[in-house]
Amino acid sequence: MSSEPHKPFISDDQSIPELTWFPVVIGALLGIVFGASSIYLVLKVGLTVSASIPVAVLSITLFRAFSAITGLRKTTILENNIVQTTGSAGESLAFAVGLIMPALLLLGFDIDVVRVMTISVFGGLLGILLMIPLRQAFIVKQHGKLTFPEGRACAEVLIAGEKGGSTASMIFSGFGLGFLYQAGMQVFKFWGEEASVPLFASTAGKTVGLKGAALSIEVSPSLLGVGYIIGPKIASIMVAGGVLAYLVIAPMIATFGEGLTAPLEPGTKLIRDMEGKEIRTSYILYIGAGAVAAGGILSMLKAMPVILGAVFTSFRDLVASRNSGGANKLRTDTDLPIPLVVTASLVLVALLMAVPQLGLGFGFTGLVGAMMIVVFGFLFVTVASRLTGEIGSSSNPISGMTVATLLLTCLILLALDGFGWITINKEIKLTALTVAGVVCIASSNGGSTAQALKTGHLVGATPRSQQIAILVGALTSALVVGLVLLALNEANTTYSKKAVEAYQDVKIDVAGLAKDHVRSGEYSQDKNQYYVLNLGRAEIDKAVPPGRYLLNEQGTPVYLVDPAINGSLKLDDQGKDVSKSKFDAPKTVLMQLIIDGILDRRLPWGLVLIGVVIAITLELSGVASLPFAVGVYLPLAASTPIFVGGMIRWLVDRYHRIPEGKEDDSSPSVLLSSGYIAGGAIAAVLISFMNFNKEWFNSFDRSSWLGWEAKSKELSASGDLVQAFLYSNGPALAAFGFLALVLLVVGMLPKKSATA
Repeated sequence: MSSEPHKPFISDDQSIPELTWFPVVIGALLGIVFGASSIYLVLKVGLTVSASIPVAVLSITLFRAFSAITGLRKTTILENNIVQTTGSAGESLAFAVGLIMPALLLLGFDIDVVRVMTISVFGGLLGILLMIPLRQAFIVKQHGKLTFPEGRACAEVLIAGEKGGSTASMIFSGFGLGFLYQAGMQVFKFWGEEASVPLFASTAGKTVGLKGAALSIEVSPSLLGVGYIIGPKIASIMVAGGVLAYLVIAPMIATFGEGLTAPLEPGTKLIRDMEGKEIRTSYILYIGAGAVAAGGILSMLKAMPVILGAVFTSFRDLVASRNSGGANKLRTDTDLPIPLVVTASLVLVALLMAVPQLGLGFGFTGLVGAMMIVVFGFLFVTVASRLTGEIGSSSNPISGMTVATLLLTCLILLALDGFGWITINKEIKLTALTVAGVVCIASSNGGSTAQALKTGHLVGATPRSQQIAILVGALTSALVVGLVLLALNEANTTYSKKAVEAYQDVKIDVAGLAKDHVRSGEYSQDKNQYYVLNLGRAEIDKAVPPGRYLLNEQGTPVYLVDPAINGSLKLDDQGKDVSKSKFDAPKTVLMQLIIDGILDRRLPWGLVLIGVVIAITLELSGVASLPFAVGVYLPLAASTPIFVGGMIRWLVDRYHRIPEGKEDDSSPSVLLSSGYIAGGAIAAVLISFMNFNKEWFNSFDRSSWLGWEAKSKELSASGDLVQAFLYSNGPALAAFGFLALVLLVVGMLPKKSATA
């Protein structure tokens, strides 16, 4: 290890423009764009990819073009660094918000504006503030020891841009292709959103093949891009989890459960009457939840030596830095004042306690919750920052830390209930979720802050300027990401009268219930106000099953309000398929299972423990259990396009003879993939908003334009299954194949040709 002092690209004695208003505004806007696309991704597949490098490349090219057009001076490398610092907050914040907030619906609460915005904003700001005292320990003292792979790569992009060697043409091209592709698929319906073929057939009353199994792929540009960026290893592990869940376990359940004469808990129907999605909802999700929980905890245990070392080293270096900090006033070593950081952190925690919708308050429970936020927040911000230095922000196990926080929080609350100091109820569950949500968002933003500060350390930025910029980025991104989450859920929520036809004799006491109305969809012309009944999954009501209902004055259900996030309805009252507009929100059910399972002392432990054993088996085999567990949890259709992207990355790396672990995160094909992700996801978000006007939206129908669906049904009825498959799935596979081919060709181009 070299003992030479660190020499940044811009030396400490140079004074060039840095924290100017235009880079901060552009960074905030780019953060919003990548935050919106990330919230879509995390709701679909439970993961995101780092936005720092794409934001840095976009910044360099946008400002270069702006300078050429207007004749104004070129931006400096430090201004471009401010852009990537400000913009990096959006993606990390979106991941945490999408991970935690949808669990409110499963616990029987609304994901209203106050809850989402306060937890998003205060949690994001708190994570940045808690990271600031750690900068000396991780960024300065550990320079050369903690590699910060993505932060270093981002610094190389900024330096190359300063020297004139970087372009964002591939990101723009990918964005345009992804956007147009998503519009052609979802708006004009030129091809379907999923291609599928069953792996079984019924002949003479007997089932041949894997009963209940199907090969399927969601032909999404965003998921293809995610697969390329995360690489072949993780993509293969994810799809392997899907293969086990849906081509092994699900067919076994369907086969062995066919002869049962009563429902098998936690299912409510006979297994032989269940479709594939119902088997997944009733059984596979619990197995996947157990595997994800175990995978997260195991990843934490494996990192425990690093975690403990990080905590002890941080406190030691903090003390040393404070003792010697007064003598050093270098520009590149100037942070926001620590008294200001501590005061602002305490004010944020107090504000969280003051918001009644969060379940804290200033009583005993609120004080306990606030203490857990402070202690767990600082602990896991420290862990996330250290792990970002070890493995990068994209691989940081934030979900594992959130699971650990939630487990510890629920166990502490359960112990307090045992001593008689609190009473477990629905509001206590909200307290647990609030603590976990704030800590999750703080940890995620703390890790991305550490990465941004490392990039700044390498290029010679002023830490205080970066800290101000990322606080601005977190604030703006939190406001917009929260609104995007709410809008995506509202735009794709289904209101159904048919779903409550069986409960017309029910009379529920409406005293104390709030009122609401139909907000969107086919019944939006109904202007009546109804009482709102929210029942969480653990609330067993003899009158109606868990869910959200609109009740009339007599307490009779008029509508079932099926949310877009983890919704269960497949068809609306007009018979239209609404399942494709729903979000599975992987890992969110896990949060609800932990809270309900521990605090209510009931959980389908048999299925959960099967998932735990699967995760342990993978770890014993030397395979990372967390991505495998995510594959078990996700529908196979979502893992398959990620696998295709990973295989294209494998072919490209083999073609260029790139050793494993030496991949270039700023290559043209990676930037094209980032464009696919952003373009496809942003288009999907905008199209979801269009669903407010469903008559116009649904007037575009593939079957009436091109007749493919009608022809497929006709051929299927006549027994020509091969032709039927080609008509129903051929257009989708051809379109997706074109997108994959473009990515492969760009990846295999010589480096100079690809970036010219």
